Amino acid sequence: MAANDKGSILQFAPFQSSVDEGFWHRLSSLKLNELGIDDSPIPITGFYAPCSHSQVSNHMTLLSESLPSEASRQPSAPSTSTGNRNRCSVPGILYNTNTVESFHALDKQSLLKSEAKKIREDILSGKAIEDSSVLARFLLISFADLKKWNFYYWFAFPALVLDPPATVVELQPASHWLNSKEAESVSSAFGQWRSSDLTSDIPFFLVHIDSSSQASIKHLTDFETFESNGEKLLFGFYDPCHLPNNPGWPLRNFLALIYSRWNLKSVNFLCYRENRGFADLTLSLVGKALIDAPQGLIDQRCMPNAVGWELNRGKKSCRSINLAKSMDPTRLAITAADLNLRLMRWRALPSLNLNILSSLKCLLLGAGTLGCQVARMLMAWGIRKITLVDSGRVAMSNPLRQSLYTLEDCLNGGDFKAKAAVKSLDRIFPGMEAEGVVISIPMPGHPVPDHEVASMIDDCRRLDDLINSHDAVFLLTDTRESRWLPTLLCANTNKVTINAALGFDSFLVMRHGAGPSGSCHDATSQINMANLSLNATDRRQRLGCYFCNDVVAPIDSTTNRTLDQQCTVTRPGLAPIASSIAVELLVGILHHPEGIYAEGELLNSGIDGTSEQPLGILPHQIRGSLSQFSQMTLVGRSSNSCTACSSTVVSEYRNRGMDFILEAINHPTYLEDLTGLTELMKSTSSFQLDWDNDTDGSDEDNDGCVEI
Repeated sequence: MAANDKGSILQFAPFQSSVDEGFWHRLSSLKLNELGIDDSPIPITGFYAPCSHSQVSNHMTLLSESLPSEASRQPSAPSTSTGNRNRCSVPGILYNTNTVESFHALDKQSLLKSEAKKIREDILSGKAIEDSSVLARFLLISFADLKKWNFYYWFAFPALVLDPPATVVELQPASHWLNSKEAESVSSAFGQWRSSDLTSDIPFFLVHIDSSSQASIKHLTDFETFESNGEKLLFGFYDPCHLPNNPGWPLRNFLALIYSRWNLKSVNFLCYRENRGFADLTLSLVGKALIDAPQGLIDQRCMPNAVGWELNRGKKSCRSINLAKSMDPTRLAITAADLNLRLMRWRALPSLNLNILSSLKCLLLGAGTLGCQVARMLMAWGIRKITLVDSGRVAMSNPLRQSLYTLEDCLNGGDFKAKAAVKSLDRIFPGMEAEGVVISIPMPGHPVPDHEVASMIDDCRRLDDLINSHDAVFLLTDTRESRWLPTLLCANTNKVTINAALGFDSFLVMRHGAGPSGSCHDATSQINMANLSLNATDRRQRLGCYFCNDVVAPIDSTTNRTLDQQCTVTRPGLAPIASSIAVELLVGILHHPEGIYAEGELLNSGIDGTSEQPLGILPHQIRGSLSQFSQMTLVGRSSNSCTACSSTVVSEYRNRGMDFILEAINHPTYLEDLTGLTELMKSTSSFQLDWDNDTDGSDEDNDGCVEI
């Protein structure tokens, strides 16, 4: 409303808000990773600057740095000691609700009054003079629908109401109010004020013009030092408004401060505006405000009324924004992928360590029915680094049971499973770091001809390199003998190893124990595996591996077999069950304080079958039966005669390297002779013979026999 010579009610152009997308992304991350269901108010920082265009007002802006860092919960905005001429830092408070119903049910008037009370208290205490940015304090309420990426929000810029209202006279461009010499000096003074890191972002200040027309910009704390003889004093502020007949919103609380602190009833004010970074005295306004003893400011015990909720298209209503359409699909997928995991930490599992999961490198040996399911489950747990090893191709019978393949993968002889699986993982989730490796795993009982020895040794070395460069290994191959070499290599390097095997209607899932004392392991693993407690001095008896209960070495299980014996014939529901349990077992190891050294727990190991660990018990073996819909946990200790993980075998591998592996592959009895299984079988046969020759009919106890 334009002013006239008689004065008119002073009307202010409301603040307008602007929220950068980065703010919502940062809020989403803060909500998911740290806040959870905590809806406590959050301190935030807004930014605004003087109007810099004759047709457009500046907004109160929120950026990603407006929110506190996830570690400190303190606003991460720049300190006022290192100012930014393009934006003033203003304190704010955010109330982010957990449901849209809570958002709409907020007592908005009470919230506004609470923030206005803080402004009032800062005025009375003098804080507003020391740090004038508190006069522009603001409030934001919001609800973040992180499933649909909808954000509902509403700004309030609390302003103390002057009752009766202030009037204004002589509102005019600053260039008209100042003479030419004063205007030149004022422009020069603002150039210095705005270029200094110490003062450029102070939004409220004093403009002093002495009797010689020399201008200077001063802090509010300097008010008492000025004399009135022949001098001009303007109460200035950075005005975000561009209108020629109205000052911006920050002047409201500035007038309340001026009256409350200095009891001034007539105030000359300067609405400072710019053009291309320099003072624009034509766009800037100077006016005289008359304050007529506002009732709420006279009595310090009274709290004046407050206004300030931002209008949405002229109405009192919230705003909303949907970022799903504007986000890159890949980025949206990456952001949404771990939503379930992050929500788990809100209530059910606060100790869930997503950093360990996301940085873990998993090696899957076998990309068949088990391998496909394990890869999918690892993805669901937030594991993003997967390598699949397989030498087979996708057959027409595979896609129905092996979830990563389609008919297209079967055409023209079939794609390599390892490569096709990686392509499928990338289609499912482009944030995966997946690799497919095509190599054959050398196996005992499958002799290698002389002309293939070099290729076999190369495959062994590649497999050893892969195991060394990963943190966890899954044994998911079709045959028993194909798991021997990986078991040996994992025992040698003390890797977390998970084994899953299927029968027709039964399954076995187990974690291998730590390697024998003195096993090699990389103390500077690529991820932080501190909680795995890789302590080679642990003296408890180790848990066993897949081969510890065997009394014979692994042998050829595929030659001279019928089709049903060559293929893994199993009930379709068995592989998903076993794969899921295998991955859950890995996650349990990662979250157990003793990690790979954790004792095997049984269902009844705790009170009422419970465990102190947040994820529950950590068994050694899980054996399940679909025919009985049953499951049981077992514990098996390592065997000194194990053909894969015993100290004898590991030491022999370290001493002889590839020569040892070649001999173990080409000579079926070598591993049995090395580990003492041959002698064990002989002694057992001798005992059986003596038992058969016993004719006295006695039924004495056989405590001396060896249980096999």
